[in-house]
Amino acid sequence: MNQDMLKRLADMQEQLAKAQEEIENRVAKGTAGGGAVEIEITGGYKVQSMKIDPDVVDPDDMGMLEDLVLAAVNEALSQVQAFHAEGMGGAMPDLGGLGLPGLGGPGGGGAPPPLNRAARRASKR
Repeated sequence: MNQDMLKRLADMQEQLAKAQEEIENRVAKGTAGGGAVEIEITGGYKVQSMKIDPDVVDPDDMGMLEDLVLAAVNEALSQVQAFHAEGMGGAMPDLGGLGLPGLGGPGGGGAPPPLNRAARRASKR
């Protein structure tokens, strides 16, 4: 590998690490029951906080409370997954610029050229 390619790889690694750190510092908030249950989860998939309105706690219907907590958690997790999709997608550079086979771009070649008629016949044998 030449120095330019190594520099680009190092830059890519730095961009990905920075994007990952930014994602992990973001916080998603999931709510359920009109805000009766609120959950905050970081981009690193850690539950940061949970708040439950005392009015929603009914000892005779714990199933409803459990459903509300699950709904809030799932909403927040969906947001965290979106953070990862957005953040990492934007941090991924065009790999074709590295000139590696199969990655497109100058020297990368992308897909192999189509076979001519003689080559197709030979490959069928």
